[in-house]
Amino acid sequence: MNLSIALPKGRLGEKVYTRFAEAGYPCPDVLSESRKLIFDNRELSARYFWAKPSDVAIYVERGAADLGVAGKDILLEYEPDVLELADLGTGNCRMCVASMEGFLPDEQRTLRVATKFSRIATAYFAKKGRDIELIQLNGSIEIAPIIGLSDVIVDIVETGTTLRENHLAVLETIMPISARLIANRASYFFRKGQMDALASALSGKE
Repeated sequence: MNLSIALPKGRLGEKVYTRFAEAGYPCPDVLSESRKLIFDNRELSARYFWAKPSDVAIYVERGAADLGVAGKDILLEYEPDVLELADLGTGNCRMCVASMEGFLPDEQRTLRVATKFSRIATAYFAKKGRDIELIQLNGSIEIAPIIGLSDVIVDIVETGTTLRENHLAVLETIMPISARLIANRASYFFRKGQMDALASALSGKE
């Protein structure tokens, strides 16, 4: 029976695939310049496919993949019904509140928050007892405070270069973010030993 693995497209997925290969699940075609969507290693009964990062958890939740790699931000925002097996310690960044340099919020006024992480933002400001007006965006979040659409943004910050180049600054760090190995619940029930061993190998805990 194939072990099906959904990888996020991009640099993170390529880096994570290398870890899978080192852990005994190679499939060299994965990194080839090909338009193929699915890659099989029949000897190992392993199958890989690339997916949009925000879709990986959906494939795993619905059983189209046994395992996948998704950012903690995706797991918190969409709350898929999957098992989180390991923190892979890569794809590290932060979920932050940011605004224009020198911005001072008026505590008496509803804070306008632009983000694509509405669940995370809502929960964070609710804990602080802060009234907000949520503005859902899907593109370049950083532009919102620059053009006056919002007071602050909630977004992922990796190096902070984009913020600095646009005269924005981090006001608060909500949480650290990293890549997590996730599993389909039914698949894990039947392949617990194999998946636990792989999780240990990928997270360097062998």
